[in-house]
Amino acid sequence: MRRHFYICNNLDELELVEKELENHGISTPHIHVLSLDDGEVARHSRLHEVEAVLRTDVVHGTEVGALIGVLASATILLLAHFFGWAEGPTWIPFIFLSIILLGFCTWEGGFFGIQIKNKRFARFESALKAGKHLFFVDIETEKEKLLSDVVGRHPLLIDAGEGPSVPHWFIRWQERFKHFIKVMP
Repeated sequence: MRRHFYICNNLDELELVEKELENHGISTPHIHVLSLDDGEVARHSRLHEVEAVLRTDVVHGTEVGALIGVLASATILLLAHFFGWAEGPTWIPFIFLSIILLGFCTWEGGFFGIQIKNKRFARFESALKAGKHLFFVDIETEKEKLLSDVVGRHPLLIDAGEGPSVPHWFIRWQERFKHFIKVMP
């Protein structure tokens, strides 16, 4: 699965493209619009806006923090083992300290990540500041021809390249969750 980026300054045009893609079987979780003008995007009810949390690097920061936490926790446990600190009383204080370190480092990594803009969108910063909108589609290889056909009918969209997509399982989970919400009372 690849992510295709397009830049456009017309949200009405992006709404038409999204509608066409959905009519051809591309589900909503595959399609996103990123803009600095959130109010204008909200007026276009059909557009699927990038969630606020994904505009930041919170996910990556949390992962880095968790990795540091695992290393710090392992270090505490190894020190307790090799220096014999846990032989006298018990392992419980060192296990609790390890759990607290893991949680704190994970939280702190997410805290730092939420303050940084998502690195995947950094190359589009100048276009976004110029009032343009970023439209991107996560699509399977076998449907790329369909995407190029739809986009080809909309000359206001400017191809802005490709990049890595979110995992396929994540999009499937979003689709199932949306279906679950729809069918539940």
